[in-house]
Amino acid sequence: MLHHLIAQGEHQQQDFKYEISDVRKIARTLSAFANTDGGRLLIGVKDNGKIAGVRSDEEIYMVEAAAALYCVPPVACHMSVHRVEGRGVVIAEVEPSAERPVRARLDDDSLCAYMRIADENIVASPVQMALWREADRERSTMMSFTAREQLLLKLLADSPEPLTLNRFARLGRLPRYRAVQQLALFIRFGLVEQQFVDHTFVYVAV
Repeated sequence: MLHHLIAQGEHQQQDFKYEISDVRKIARTLSAFANTDGGRLLIGVKDNGKIAGVRSDEEIYMVEAAAALYCVPPVACHMSVHRVEGRGVVIAEVEPSAERPVRARLDDDSLCAYMRIADENIVASPVQMALWREADRERSTMMSFTAREQLLLKLLADSPEPLTLNRFARLGRLPRYRAVQQLALFIRFGLVEQQFVDHTFVYVAV
């Protein structure tokens, strides 16, 4: 089983860690998994897939500390230990959280939510944060579709390239917070989608 998982490499639902030296860094990965599609952390595996092994008790303690003390709300992790050729690999499995966003505690004690995109942990966009807030509201909420909303949607549809949040706000002559709210509503109702291109969140009409 372990070799099969390692052969998949790192991807949206799997990350390798040689060892755990920074609890806060692990909290960012747990936040990203919990906020996206869930995933598993293989501890004791190098980036190239070679099994290095770890002292499992220490690694389990640090992951559990990251999940309970450095993630808000706490993240539930299922922990298991696998041994190959005398070397231990800890697998920490995280389910998608029902309570999003899950934020990780940073060095300055501030909180930041992450998403898992491909094999990277990415800081959640302001629009994504607004989407999570919208998800907590009644699903029957209606969106007004005035001439103003039609113009903003046309702005996205007619753009020769996907628009960033800031460019959408500038072209639409909107305060940034209103641009965030408008994009979140468009996405919620299936009119716009958020994409991650060249390490930047962009928005395109569907």
